[in-house]
Amino acid sequence: MENKKTAKKAKSGKKEKKHHVTFDELGAQVERIAVKTAESIKKVIDKAMVARNTVLTIRVNDESKEKLRMLVDVGLFKSRSESAAFLIQEGIKSQEALFAKISTQIKKIDKIKDELKGIVSEEIESEKTP
Repeated sequence: MENKKTAKKAKSGKKEKKHHVTFDELGAQVERIAVKTAESIKKVIDKAMVARNTVLTIRVNDESKEKLRMLVDVGLFKSRSESAAFLIQEGIKSQEALFAKISTQIKKIDKIKDELKGIVSEEIESEKTP
């Protein structure tokens, strides 16, 4: 009877160790994935930050300021300015279809302006010649 209990404990001990190792491995995998994800995000951010060459002064509300500060505090950005630049760029990307429509309309407006300039120039020239 004693041998059965000992054998049972040994068997359950192996199972516990097996699960323990599995949880450790799972934790290590999650950590590796988190590190890779952070590295990927950092690469995207660094790439986006390289192209910045225009300075803007903007006003934001307190909530936005705090959100920008959070991104700095977790180490994704060096400054609120970098945070804002990244979020602006991502916002523009997410609204690509809208900006495509706006661009199309602006081209039409520019074409009409050019036509009007041509009409005005012709009128002015025709008035100069008797």
